[in-house]
Amino acid sequence: MVELRNNTSEDNSQKVHKNTKPVRLSELVGEMELQFDGMYSFLDLVTGNIVSVSDEELRAAQGEHLLDDYPYWQHELIDLARDIEDDVGRYIALPTRFDIHEYSIMENFCLSLEDDRLSKEMYSAIKGHGAFRRFKDSIRQHGIEDEWYSFKSNALREIAVAWCERNGIRCVD
Repeated sequence: MVELRNNTSEDNSQKVHKNTKPVRLSELVGEMELQFDGMYSFLDLVTGNIVSVSDEELRAAQGEHLLDDYPYWQHELIDLARDIEDDVGRYIALPTRFDIHEYSIMENFCLSLEDDRLSKEMYSAIKGHGAFRRFKDSIRQHGIEDEWYSFKSNALREIAVAWCERNGIRCVD
């Protein structure tokens, strides 16, 4: 994991820029749904755009290597990573999948099911090793995929709204 300097959502003390455009909540939620290891997403407070860079690009930005040491297709992303590192206050890290706690969302979904038998069965599916795979298989088996994705989307929306409020960011639907 790459160490990010001064631009995590917990460190707002050095904000220099105010976002001039509100962030679209649907875009923020969509980006949060796509989180995976090795990629980091940031909100550009000047443009309101969400940008993403990889571990490798952030390491390249923090190192002393020349752009020519990397494939041409990465140059623009490494430059972006350097901007993220250098322009403290312009970029703020979006919640990562570790901040989101998808397991807790799955747990809450299981507990929210009105059918007690189904609720217990789904809840037991998420215990132990392989919980995510068993959960996905179970929602398919029971035909409740749409309910799950709607529940998850609403949970991510709540997380996104709270993140925006905590960071003084305007958001629109």
